[in-house]
Amino acid sequence: MTPEERVELFGDFNPDDYAAEAEQRWGGTDAWTQSQRRMSSYGKQDWQQFTTAFGDLSNRMADLLRSGAPATGEPAMELAEEHRRLLTRWCYDCTYEIHRGLGEMYVADPRFTATIDRAAPGLAVFMRDAILANADRATP
Repeated sequence: MTPEERVELFGDFNPDDYAAEAEQRWGGTDAWTQSQRRMSSYGKQDWQQFTTAFGDLSNRMADLLRSGAPATGEPAMELAEEHRRLLTRWCYDCTYEIHRGLGEMYVADPRFTATIDRAAPGLAVFMRDAILANADRATP
């Protein structure tokens, strides 16, 4: 993508600013290798589909949170499962173990929490709880 396309899609967020940190944390893992291979081939249209899919899911999860539904309820767990499947579709094979780790990171890393909570205050914790409940449901 051109720098102009990147700004159009991501605004002031530049994924390259976090590439070294991500490689330090996950470089060498199968997920990292898959992610680099898949995402490096994406053009503008792919990134538009990617951001639309994840934005829609985030909005639906925020709506569920605002409705007062529990993160451990069936609708939240179904959205968590959809999130895991989107990651598998677009990024890497997202196992339940990996998904649990992401959920925890959404709460432990204030950068993730702030970004996720822009859709609705408390959404990062809600998503983490839904992800954990979904993983527990799927893995006895």
